[in-house]
Amino acid sequence: MSTANDLIELIRPDFDALNTLLLSQLNSDIGFIEEVSQYLIQSGGKRVRPLMTLLAARALGSDTDTHIPLAASIECLHTATLFHDDVVDHSDARRGQPSANAMFGNSASILVGDFVYSRAFQMMVSVGRMDVLKLLSDTTNQISEGEVWQLKNQYRSDVTESEYDQVITRKTAVLFEAAAAVAGLVTNQSTECIDALKRYGREVGFAFQLMDDYLDYAGSSEALGKNIGDDLADGKCTLPVIKALTECSADDRAVLSQAIEQGDHTQFAEVSRIVSGSTGLRYTKERAQQSVREAIAAITVLPDSEYRDGMITLAELAIARAN
Repeated sequence: MSTANDLIELIRPDFDALNTLLLSQLNSDIGFIEEVSQYLIQSGGKRVRPLMTLLAARALGSDTDTHIPLAASIECLHTATLFHDDVVDHSDARRGQPSANAMFGNSASILVGDFVYSRAFQMMVSVGRMDVLKLLSDTTNQISEGEVWQLKNQYRSDVTESEYDQVITRKTAVLFEAAAAVAGLVTNQSTECIDALKRYGREVGFAFQLMDDYLDYAGSSEALGKNIGDDLADGKCTLPVIKALTECSADDRAVLSQAIEQGDHTQFAEVSRIVSGSTGLRYTKERAQQSVREAIAAITVLPDSEYRDGMITLAELAIARAN
């Protein structure tokens, strides 16, 4: 299988233009804004979402650079959510280094997150496409809904699989969906093609979040670049735990429920033992694999090209990763 670096090399001119634009858009007369925003944007993120936009645009035969500012908008939207999420989740690590709120404080993270959000919309407007602006503004609204829904579910051990699906669709999958769909909009594709791109992005995003939740119990802090067990500490009842709760003994169920309801990270070893002894991890990964298969099937409508092959690889990399 190809690597993420191979995909970047496939679209190297676009990828370099994306990074140049991102850095220029984070400039500000207020130096502190530039310092904080560039701290996170240059901290080693995988750029998966904008990479999806770039690959899809080239797969559709784009002969302009209109997709570049849209890819940058997608990355800025994602980065802004990270600023805010780390404050909400009290996270102290991100991508193997101190999170922005740990470095600069919560107030700075929230306000600079707002600045990055506004830059995203400025770049969207620059493209001059109302259909693109509508898609990305609707997407931003859904992400906010997903984050609030997740907050509402915090410290609940009775979260259902259906509720879990709805939350990760909104807070994660919709931005992947938009990342693929904007490429179809700016290359003036048919409704059928755009719907296929939406499904591709949504399923890749779904797989990506499933694997995040899988790795929080099956991964390592070194590989993840953040602390394992953060979901437990935040009182998040993710799919591996939801599945384990349906299978374990009454005593183990009481341990899981108490740990989630109290956000008790000191119980992580015991919770991990229970989750690992259930089918929770296998089930979560199988669902991620099914989403990847559905994503790949969706883009059979695209013409055969090295860029479509790159989109397939990108989908597969969603599950073949350690972070």
